[in-house]
Amino acid sequence: MPKLLAGCLAAVVMTAANLAFAAQPSESSEQNVRESAQYEQLLCTNAAFRNKRIAQECGPLQGSQFYDSCAASFQCGGAPARRSNRPPPSETIR
Repeated sequence: MPKLLAGCLAAVVMTAANLAFAAQPSESSEQNVRESAQYEQLLCTNAAFRNKRIAQECGPLQGSQFYDSCAASFQCGGAPARRSNRPPPSETIR
């Protein structure tokens, strides 16, 4: 019985901790958009940063057929990605 009580207490504490640390959905999504914009600006304006990210992300792929497309994904100057106001399919499937 004491083990069951301890297990229940631990579950309640963990649930409360998750609720306490969860950000408001709009707040975290807005923060994510801001941070993404900052990252994109840094990537497009700082060649050293872009080269470092390419080395980190694509370096293990050198010599493979995937390296060129990986490095190309870090290029700037194209049309910006079109953002949709619709939720992703995973949130609309019933």
